Amino acid sequence: MDLQAINFTTVVYRDSLNVAIIKNVVTVVLCIFINFINGTLVHTFRKHQVFNMNPRYILYIHLVLNDMILLTTFTLVYVLSYIVYTLNVSFCMFLLSIAILSNVNNPFTLAVMAVECYIAVCFPLRHSLICTVRKTYAVIGLMWLIGLLTVLPDIFNALATESLDFFRSRVFCFSANVFRNPVLKERRDVSNIVCIVIIWLTLFYTYFHIICIAKLAAADNKKARNTVLLHGFQLLLCMLTYIFFLSIEGLTFLFPKGVLTIRFIISILIHILPRLISPLVYGLRDKMFRKYLRKYLPS
Repeated sequence: MDLQAINFTTVVYRDSLNVAIIKNVVTVVLCIFINFINGTLVHTFRKHQVFNMNPRYILYIHLVLNDMILLTTFTLVYVLSYIVYTLNVSFCMFLLSIAILSNVNNPFTLAVMAVECYIAVCFPLRHSLICTVRKTYAVIGLMWLIGLLTVLPDIFNALATESLDFFRSRVFCFSANVFRNPVLKERRDVSNIVCIVIIWLTLFYTYFHIICIAKLAAADNKKARNTVLLHGFQLLLCMLTYIFFLSIEGLTFLFPKGVLTIRFIISILIHILPRLISPLVYGLRDKMFRKYLRKYLPS
């Protein structure tokens, strides 16, 4: 077989052993720490009916679970990239598909949480009828369906257009190295833009309506307004994933000798630290959740 005809190798920049160990230890420790906090939140949710029968907390835990999936997937790919440098294409595609699903879910979850706040403030008498546990799980199922519709076309296109040798080859595990059709990338970019615009319009709509009500009423409504603002901040953090490669390329152009350091720092800032936001926003800010959470956190 002509090796020049089928060449799926990837150029991989490598750190020295000491630097690689430090970077991986930092990444794994942060992953364990954040997942421990988020796992404690999930455990608290499961153990107390006051939470698992409340749509607001169900949506919040869905957000936390997605953060845990994203963080675990990223850390796994990051550590494996240092241990084996390149991954089998099929395995990489599987990991990326899970990450894409979770990444799509997060902005939609934030939008639905903002709508739930809006209904609670603007239609308090109808809130219990509109926001039921059953409807909440149905909405969550719809989010996963939208995520599948986002990632399945890429998978089917790769299965239809790539050779069997490609799936047996090894690449550095980036989306562009696995889903290589440029048309699909353009379609994905357009769909991402449309979804983000819809979500931002939803946040603005709910926020300004809550502001109007908050002027007439009291602290609970002002808290809801602040919560929607925090949803907007979380959405900004979610959007950082869309500029991950652009940030690396731009900084690498300015500092070509620091490509590995740039990739590490940007990865920490975009993929890891934002996963701390959800526990800080709800686990510590919400009085009821904080009350029960104290039982499970080490004193």
